[in-house]
Amino acid sequence: MADGPRVLVVWCPDWPVAAVEGLGGDRPVAVTAGGRVLACSRAARAAGVRQGQRLKLAQRLCPALELRERDPEAETRRFEPVVAAVEAFTPRVEVLRPGLCAIPVKGPGRYFGGEEALAAKVRTAVADALAAPVVQVHPADAEACPAGRAHPGPELPEGRGPETDDPASGPGPAAAAEAPEAPEIPESLVGVADGLFAAVLAARAGVLVPAGRTAEFLAPYPVAALGDEGLAELLDRLGLPTVGAFAALPAEAVADRFGPAGTAAHRTARGLRSRPLVPRAEEPDLSVEQRFDPPEPLAEPLVFVARALAERLHQRLAGAGLTCRRVAVEVACADGRTASRLWRHEGLSAGALAERVRWQLQAWQGAGTFTASAASAASGTSGTSAAGPDAGFTVLRLAPDGLAPDQGRQLALWGQAVADDRVERAVARVQAVLGHAGLRRIEPAGGRGPEEQAVRVPWGEVHEPAAPADAPWPGRLRDVWPAVVHRTPLPAVVLDADGRPVTVDGRAGVSARPARVAVRGRELVVDGWTGPWPAVEYWWDQSLARRRARFQVAVEGGRALLLTVEGGAWFVEAGYD
Repeated sequence: MADGPRVLVVWCPDWPVAAVEGLGGDRPVAVTAGGRVLACSRAARAAGVRQGQRLKLAQRLCPALELRERDPEAETRRFEPVVAAVEAFTPRVEVLRPGLCAIPVKGPGRYFGGEEALAAKVRTAVADALAAPVVQVHPADAEACPAGRAHPGPELPEGRGPETDDPASGPGPAAAAEAPEAPEIPESLVGVADGLFAAVLAARAGVLVPAGRTAEFLAPYPVAALGDEGLAELLDRLGLPTVGAFAALPAEAVADRFGPAGTAAHRTARGLRSRPLVPRAEEPDLSVEQRFDPPEPLAEPLVFVARALAERLHQRLAGAGLTCRRVAVEVACADGRTASRLWRHEGLSAGALAERVRWQLQAWQGAGTFTASAASAASGTSGTSAAGPDAGFTVLRLAPDGLAPDQGRQLALWGQAVADDRVERAVARVQAVLGHAGLRRIEPAGGRGPEEQAVRVPWGEVHEPAAPADAPWPGRLRDVWPAVVHRTPLPAVVLDADGRPVTVDGRAGVSARPARVAVRGRELVVDGWTGPWPAVEYWWDQSLARRRARFQVAVEGGRALLLTVEGGAWFVEAGYD
């Protein structure tokens, strides 16, 4: 008899790769984190790349390997259609991580005609959500699995359980001896078993484990699959390398020897209930909207309505004690056309949010999102009307996205908060004239060159630097900050005393002392120089790799220049006054 409820798990292998590269690609791609391979595509796996490998080893095994940085936000966003497809069968969906979710089988299984029918329908729905072909796994495969042999499927790496952060973990040393490596992995797999832990492993194998046979299914897996590295190492030293051998121990002896953690792992190894599913909490619907009947042919009234909607949205958020990271601006037309765009909300006032609605309407008009008549209406030109009964706007909706508890803001003393409100209103008026990107602020960023260490961010937007500014940057110039940094480095020619071009070799050796610098048709005499400071950047990514060296030269007139040589060409990167 099964102790725990039956659970169905949907697993999308290599999801970090799918989030940044797309599904169905045949190129060798790997997503990296912490200098190691987090996940890789099927083509990369075929070349020998595995999860957890160092980048040097992975590139040596697969010279054509393309590296990508992990994008957790994209993983979550792209997994939402999959979760929505599964929620059509039951609202009790637990998202273990992007690429892996689970639902209880009892209720949906009865409604859809049994576990096999439910698994088939879920598999089809997920495949449609992924726009990928459905890979059929016949339920009879579970019946055909004899005792003492694992279902074919991808093994778990040593020391990792089924709920690790990597949905595409490769074979580990302990698992390699227990089961053969799986063939080509499809875009989605569905598994059913007793309890969440066994269901995750069943999804990785793509099988339906019959009720009451979960312990038999788990028996051949290595003890590392239980997810407790210390316990797995101890059990292996005690001569208990598999889950089945551990499950055969008396429960009382396990409790005496291994304590509460060992008892919980022992229950999991026996196929008993470890924990119930925890469905994701539904976010409250705090969206606000205004419907227009008859349809509104002009966009100008929508801007006035947007301010009132923004005030209502802020009131709802404050009443619920929440804040949001983004706001979706949604518009629907009478002819059936709809459009939606996400805007960052952090720190925006109701007036600033209304201004962004106006900018978005103008952007849609410029892109031709609506029909010709609706596009002319989106321009907000007074007197312009729709040219037919099916034209005009019917709905304007503001929907918060990324809700989080509002931690509040510390107000300043001596009226500074009032002054900040005045600045914010002035900024909104300037942006209304110049556009959203017309007013920018300077934010620090990561990099070695002066042009990389400061970025221009539109006012009101939150800056998320790709590289942290306070990280160690060997080769960065720290002594004096240049007074002028050119957006595009100026081409230059550096000559020695005999008029020959100065070169820098691969070992940062200078051919001769710089004597003159020619830039923009002028020749400047070099009074002193220092350098070079070589920098080899992104050597592991051919598309971003750079090899350059920097010099500081003092020229006539008391000025100084920051020179860069790259690929044999010289450039003036910045100037000192």
